[in-house]
This record gives sequence, C-alpha cells and structure tokens, in this order.
Amino acid sequence: MTQTGTETTDAVIHEALSVIDKALSQMMSRELVSSGEITDVLLDVRTLLTMPAHAAAAAEV
Repeated sequence: MTQTGTETTDAVIHEALSVIDKALSQMMSRELVSSGEITDVLLDVRTLLTMPAHAAAAAEV
C-alpha cells in the first residue's frame, strides 16, 4: 500500500513527537545539561509539530 504525502507527514510528525516525549522525560532528570533550557526547546518544537497547518503558517510570519 502506498502512502500519500499527508500520511507520510503524519507518520513523521508522530515519530518526532515520540522522540521528543522520550527526550523530555530524560532531560527532566539530568543535571549536566540545563534541563530547563532543553525542555523549553523541545516543548517549542512539540508545540509547532502539533499546531494545525493554518496556525503554523501564521506563526512563521
């Protein structure tokens, strides 16, 4: 079965969210890295990935 562009994009976003969620849980317990700063970056990326397309386009402007 061939995936459409939307299905492929959705799969990539889902995988990225999984990686980010795992990293968020790991970063909260680390002491060698500023966990607050890393968490902020990961949360920002996660927010952008979960935004509806029209809201994401407006956020880029």
